[in-house]
Amino acid sequence: MYLIERYIMAETRRLVMIIVGFLIFIFASYSAQRYLTEAANGTLALQAVLDIVWYKVLIALEMLLPVGLYVSVAIALGQLYNDSEITAIFASGSSPLRLYKAVLILAIPLGMLVTVLSMYGRPWAYAQIYQLKQQSQSELDVSHLLPKKFNINDSGRMILAEHIDATSDHLSDALIYTPSASKTSIYRVHSLEVIDPSPTTPSVMLHSGTAYKLDHKGTEDTEQRYDNLNLHLKPLQQSPDVKSKSASAAELSRSSDPADIAELQWRESRGINAILMALLATALSRTRPRQGRFATLLPLTILFTIIFYGGNICRTLVANGTLPVIPGLWLVPLLMSIGVLILIAREFSLLQKLFR
Repeated sequence: MYLIERYIMAETRRLVMIIVGFLIFIFASYSAQRYLTEAANGTLALQAVLDIVWYKVLIALEMLLPVGLYVSVAIALGQLYNDSEITAIFASGSSPLRLYKAVLILAIPLGMLVTVLSMYGRPWAYAQIYQLKQQSQSELDVSHLLPKKFNINDSGRMILAEHIDATSDHLSDALIYTPSASKTSIYRVHSLEVIDPSPTTPSVMLHSGTAYKLDHKGTEDTEQRYDNLNLHLKPLQQSPDVKSKSASAAELSRSSDPADIAELQWRESRGINAILMALLATALSRTRPRQGRFATLLPLTILFTIIFYGGNICRTLVANGTLPVIPGLWLVPLLMSIGVLILIAREFSLLQKLFR
């Protein structure tokens, strides 16, 4: 490998490690704060928080790694332009393609890693998160419930209890609220015992209380007093969005649902997007001498915002059937490829004018 490529790669690689490490720390801190709040509110088991944060970081790497490379290339090359080192490289007869070659040597392996994470790590992590949430919220594990607090799970079920005995799975002076599409059920109970904590068929035994069924149309409201009532609760249902995100690539490829197709195209395009973003950063990092290595960060930030929101908009449009699956989410990489070719052509025309 030539000296110029090694030099550019060393500068960029060092920045990638620093920036990606910083982004991971920020994202993990934000996720930990979010899920610790849920644990404090009694909607999530405390022991599941660390695992969920780890899985969230794994999912986020498909975005953090390309962003880290994108910013690192812009800063590293901006510094070289600012110090006139790249001007000296071009003056010695080297081609601008050597800059792109150095960046590609880093970008291609990183793009392959992002593709693997997106195709296999992402669905696995989402499946693990759903399983942890289901165990915390559907198994009636009273150890994470807090007394005198509204303990609400993702399906909207709320449990409020004056006293909670986690060792015997016993609640006293409790109120259970379970909503549904057509009616709302409210149970006021003197004492409650967990009979079946399984995630598929959770059930409890209620002692001495009153049950209310509130019809949303207001025509079939009922009240029932009981001494003992075996109540079968609805398990936590996996939302269609979570099902799509946790499905394997093979399952998505067999599906005709536009949402599944959008999810598959999103995964497949992550690695290509990472490489194209690095090439765009290479082309747009040109600065005048003494202009400063951060001079191009504003236009690069605007470009990244367009790419990010453009991808999300295309994904939404494909999922709801507004945008055809061809080109679908590949529209964004296609436009990025055209932009890279235009910028490379401009690079050679500027170089020819410089040495004419």
